Amino acid sequence: MARPQGSDAGVTGPRVRKAAERLFARHGYAAVSMRMIAAEVGIGAGALYHYTPDKQTLLAELMRNHLDSLLAAWDAADPGGDPINRLDAFARFHIRFHIDRPDAVFIAYMELRALEADRFAEIEGLRRRYEAVPEGILTAGMAAGAMVVADAKLAAMALIAMLTGVNTWYREGGRLDRATVEGVYADMACGMVGAKAPARR
Repeated sequence: MARPQGSDAGVTGPRVRKAAERLFARHGYAAVSMRMIAAEVGIGAGALYHYTPDKQTLLAELMRNHLDSLLAAWDAADPGGDPINRLDAFARFHIRFHIDRPDAVFIAYMELRALEADRFAEIEGLRRRYEAVPEGILTAGMAAGAMVVADAKLAAMALIAMLTGVNTWYREGGRLDRATVEGVYADMACGMVGAKAPARR
């Protein structure tokens, strides 16, 4: 199907995805219609289908892009080596990456139930790849005798929930700046596994 005359897929396509993300986060996936997304972008409802076949595809694409970016960013940030240094780095990274993406984070965690089975399996696989990162760090820390954890998988899930929770209250310009929040949470992450946070660089 040809694009509407005068449109630019390189511009309108990203605007469609951004509008969908904003509306899904604000109203919930089920309450948002394709007509609402089109109106948010400023195009006709029929024209929207030149950029996406349906709402389900939009949702899956938003989640996939978020998780792909998350995994790639961690791969670039991972210091490797000592598990305590890695745990400190992971806690800081998770907050730093997510704090600027509140809508994407909300959708990735709250709208999984809205995905059809095949798309759910794909997105859940990406989520599990990321969740395996702190679990692996904790397992290595336990093996090295540097951390005390009753259950690495459970502790990893608790850690992610704690770090992601920053998005529910943090506001730019508030009492604590980002660096302070990162530091406090990194200290708590190390403390919850009986480890002392590494000296700040």
